[in-house]
Amino acid sequence: MNKTDLKLYAITDRQWLHGARLSEHVKLAIEGGATMIQIRDKDILSTDSDAGLNDEYDEALEIKRICHEHKVPLIINDNVQFAIDIDADGVHLGQDDMNPAEARKLLGTDKIIGVTAKTVEQAKRAEADGADYLGSGAVFGSTTKLNAKPMTKELLREITAAVDIPVVAIGCRQCSHARGHRDCRNRSGRSDICKRRYNGCSQGTRRNMR
Repeated sequence: MNKTDLKLYAITDRQWLHGARLSEHVKLAIEGGATMIQIRDKDILSTDSDAGLNDEYDEALEIKRICHEHKVPLIINDNVQFAIDIDADGVHLGQDDMNPAEARKLLGTDKIIGVTAKTVEQAKRAEADGADYLGSGAVFGSTTKLNAKPMTKELLREITAAVDIPVVAIGCRQCSHARGHRDCRNRSGRSDICKRRYNGCSQGTRRNMR
């Protein structure tokens, strides 16, 4: 994984579409600077992709085409098999999803695997199991996941200090929020990453936190 791909990480949120297609807003997010896209959409990810006829599945393929046209990686939330079916660039796994080591066996070494980590123990285990990056939060709250529990800046700092892989600070809705987290660097000196909302996506900004 190229770490610059995490510079502006956007996560889809269908409630902001107002009748438009998700692919249209993904294109807008990329044109606005998004460097990685994650599909988090139950309509798409519950589709029987084997049939290849469902409109939502076709839309996922269209999103992948748009992403690759702009050289932006496409990540699938939770569903490893769906990621395989559409040949996405990777998956993001929650603590209740497939173990990242098992996902790696299915996806191969060239795919990106992100893991949600809400504690230092989870962060260390995910890194040991082969995660490429972590998602931690919600640091500022998230409208894409209303039941997300808030994470303190102190815990985020502990997580970033405990691992050598990049950490995404979930839920940052304004770029100015990132400035308040400049001391949340990990051991290699890489900064954490925050995501914020843009059109149909929750976007993230990665800051050089010196």
